[in-house]
Amino acid sequence: MTRKGEGAFWIFTFFCFWNSAICLLSSTGVNFEVQALMGIRAGLIDPHGVLDNWDGDSVDPCSWTMVTCSAESLVIGLGTPSQNLSGILSPSIGNLKNLQIILLQNNNITGSIPAELGRLSKLQTLDLSDNFFTGSIPPSLGHLRTLQYMRLNNNSLSGEIPMSLANMTQLSLVDLSFNNLTGPLPRFPSKSFNIFGNPSICPTGSEPPCHGITLMPMSMTMNNSETALSSGRQKSHNFALALSSSIGCIGLLLLGFGLFLWMRRRQKQQKNFDVKDKHHEEISLGNLRRFQLRELQIATNNFSSKNLLGKGGFGNVYKGYLLDGTAVAVKRLKDGSATGGERQFQTEVEMISLAVHRNLLRLYGFCMTSTEKLLVYPYMSNGSVASRLKAKPVLDWGTRKRIALGAARGLLYLHEQCDPKIIHRDVKAANILLDDYCEAVVGDFGLAKLLDHQDSHVTTAVRGTVGHIAPEYLSTGQSSEKTDVFGFGVLLLELITGHRALEFGKAANQKGAMLDWVKKLHQEKSLELLVDKDFKNNCDMIELEEMVKVALLCTQYLPSYRPRMSEVVRMLEGDGLVERWEASQRVQTSKYKTQELILSERYSDLTNDSSLLVQAIELSGPSKSLGGAIISSLVMKTIQHYVQLRVKLLLIRDFFLTITPVERRICKSSIYSLIGVSYHAKFVP
Repeated sequence: MTRKGEGAFWIFTFFCFWNSAICLLSSTGVNFEVQALMGIRAGLIDPHGVLDNWDGDSVDPCSWTMVTCSAESLVIGLGTPSQNLSGILSPSIGNLKNLQIILLQNNNITGSIPAELGRLSKLQTLDLSDNFFTGSIPPSLGHLRTLQYMRLNNNSLSGEIPMSLANMTQLSLVDLSFNNLTGPLPRFPSKSFNIFGNPSICPTGSEPPCHGITLMPMSMTMNNSETALSSGRQKSHNFALALSSSIGCIGLLLLGFGLFLWMRRRQKQQKNFDVKDKHHEEISLGNLRRFQLRELQIATNNFSSKNLLGKGGFGNVYKGYLLDGTAVAVKRLKDGSATGGERQFQTEVEMISLAVHRNLLRLYGFCMTSTEKLLVYPYMSNGSVASRLKAKPVLDWGTRKRIALGAARGLLYLHEQCDPKIIHRDVKAANILLDDYCEAVVGDFGLAKLLDHQDSHVTTAVRGTVGHIAPEYLSTGQSSEKTDVFGFGVLLLELITGHRALEFGKAANQKGAMLDWVKKLHQEKSLELLVDKDFKNNCDMIELEEMVKVALLCTQYLPSYRPRMSEVVRMLEGDGLVERWEASQRVQTSKYKTQELILSERYSDLTNDSSLLVQAIELSGPSKSLGGAIISSLVMKTIQHYVQLRVKLLLIRDFFLTITPVERRICKSSIYSLIGVSYHAKFVP
């Protein structure tokens, strides 16, 4: 190449890069996607501040809430369902040219549907249902040739359905129900469509004029003509813009050709990533769907940390969107490669799916490979009780009572109405979810048993959260319905105080055990010190005392003295509490009183903040066997400082039941001086 030709080549390359920059940035030098999203933000009213981290000065919107990006950092998803948003949907949404999913359902958005949506040539899912959109359906939506799912139901749309919608050959679902649409119905290629609630729609476009439909006046026709002319001018303008940037696009093609092989190889890897799953056809266990791993990877953006909803003892939970726009929560079970065999896993999953109740989280589907075990649930837009207790607006007293009763009914179903019965083993505020109507939904039931199958060499494994574990479960590893009753009692105290179990009494500088503190306040008739300060003035003190009594009945040390969940439900409904409370207060034999006092003090110390049991310790975690004993590194907090001990836990159950969790010197060379002790039922033969 001559020097002159080489110079021309570099000038051309520079010109290509310049045009590529113009393609990515607006005229003001701002990322065009940021500009478009901020335009959307400006048109919406966000009462809960879910879009507060949208920053117009940002160069990358991929970290923003409700925004999903591709691996190339392009915005491909916008999802703000059930966020109480109002205002209008800005036409700037049409500038997000890479959008594939729009989920704005169940809000209060008004105004017309932007015609600019027709520019989104890659859009696959559009859900604007359950809003207050008015006006007609834009004919430009017919340009969305890749659209597969369209939900515009439950709005106030009017006018005729555009015939251009018949051009969307990829449509598999259309829902236009409960609007005020009129006129003939296009011949949708969709396999499923719903027009119920639009009484003035004709069956097809070939029918005679519809009864009850009035011909449009001339002025409306003229307006439509002007709209068409305006649309034509817009197309001409777009053509001019496309022509002016064509050279730049050619440059981008030349530059991109060098990456072609790399991208093709990457796509092949993605296609083959789930190759082991491909021989599994989409099957169902009853109403339970089996997903392919790749489906859930796409739904959660490959389990991106941006979609992480929470972490728990059973695994991490990720928010995702299926291709039809359904929001789901995907639980990725811990150590999926070891969670029992395929047949056993399917059996347990099917058992969980058969537990169907208004107050139980329904299992939607599952995925199983040699390395992964995943469960798919409906997404609960209001999160967990634990998160809502810390959020604004504050849950009022009436809502907290309703949550308590709903959770109790869910547990009652698991214990007494489900065959076989299911013991939850980890009842706490974080495992009680709230649906769109703030109704309690019990989650994570059945998972403890499901994960026990990976510990086939162990007869019992303590699974649960410190502060919620019943004393007999902690000391023997044997769970029962009364184990869940104890956890439910602690849940009631969480609802009352607004704090986690291990936080009870901290605000009052209480140094005793958490349940002892509650009993003390009840005896002193000082329950106002127990109430969440955020709604203290709006709480009925009589109802508060009743709920505290139910909580104390549920958290009695001996399981035989705790009520069944059916009794708990009746007491929360206002029936039988007085009799049950009086019976619990009757004088017991001195032998029982002494036994409970000694054992409860032992348990109180174990669950106290100064004990060995801190929440960071995973009770069912692995340990190393050494010479017939198990060495476990335990960290405990003393009154003044942390002391790290290495305690040799012997495999003798009776020995540990005789040790009190106070400082004691034991005349054995193999045991350290103990400040406290915890033994793991998993290690007991």
